[in-house]
Amino acid sequence: MTFVVTDNCIKCKYTDCVEVCPVDAFHEGPNFLVIDPDECIDCTLCEPECPINAIYPEDDVPAGQEGYVALNAELAKAWPVITERKDGLADAKDWEGKPDKLKLLER
Repeated sequence: MTFVVTDNCIKCKYTDCVEVCPVDAFHEGPNFLVIDPDECIDCTLCEPECPINAIYPEDDVPAGQEGYVALNAELAKAWPVITERKDGLADAKDWEGKPDKLKLLER
């Protein structure tokens, strides 16, 4: 099993999670992070570090967000690895908890 970054991360992109990842499984896009399922070792360290609860075990992804499992795998192949914490996006607080942000994802 792997962990998955879901909808709430879009337009927020907090990176507290990447610092604790022992295998550098996180990849960074313009306004979203993803986890490479081939690198994730299911250590559980990232999930509690996410300040907006955007990371879930693959088997517990919220209903309606199951597509993020495949999206994480797809985008991890295209985006660079991120290993150090950065500040969230400038207007991240405005986007926390907003639903249906997939249309706002920048590739």
